Amino acid sequence: MNYTIEGEPMPVLICNLEDGEMMITEGGAMSWMTPNMKMETTGGGIGKMLGRAFSGESLFLNHYTAQGGAGMIAFASSFPGSIRAFNVGPGQDIIAQKSAFLASTSHVQLSTFFQKRFGSGLFGGEGFIMQKFTGEGLVFLEFDGYIKEYELGAGQQMIIDTGYLAAMSGSCSIDIQTVPGVKNMLLGGEGLFNTVLTGPGKIWLQSMPAAQLASVIRPYIPTGN
Repeated sequence: MNYTIEGEPMPVLICNLEDGEMMITEGGAMSWMTPNMKMETTGGGIGKMLGRAFSGESLFLNHYTAQGGAGMIAFASSFPGSIRAFNVGPGQDIIAQKSAFLASTSHVQLSTFFQKRFGSGLFGGEGFIMQKFTGEGLVFLEFDGYIKEYELGAGQQMIIDTGYLAAMSGSCSIDIQTVPGVKNMLLGGEGLFNTVLTGPGKIWLQSMPAAQLASVIRPYIPTGN
């Protein structure tokens, strides 16, 4: 399989498959394809379906297989931003924001990632429920806005505003801390919590979380009578 990612800031992933090769995606993600791409819908069991529901994904996954020769299938992004490809393998797990999953090759597994500290995750917002990708192959994730990548050394930390975390290596750890000082919490305009990422591993930060954009434009949207 080979692929191209074209057209930012509204990118599309175009995959060219050999006969018998398969792509997996959530329901409704396919944008266009050649006629010889066969679709099969599966839930993968109650546990996996519930996990996808918690992480903001569709309950069912679609499997697209090229039959009778080479095939092509395209997946367009649903929000202005970026599509990134990640190699998943032993020791190369990827953890991403919920709803990031766009498509993957057939040997990548999607599961739900919960923070170890339930209370911190619950009040920290976006960091509580995420997606974890294991197995072996390629996974394509869509993020909001521009993506900045950092590599953290062992014990090195980055503090980010909740919602700006797009993805991180499975070797990184994530926690939530309160903004220090009552005055800072009440008057700083940054909310009550920050996300703390600790290396070693890579992190990918997004410049325009969908929730942040929605809060900015909400006052300009006319309301009905």
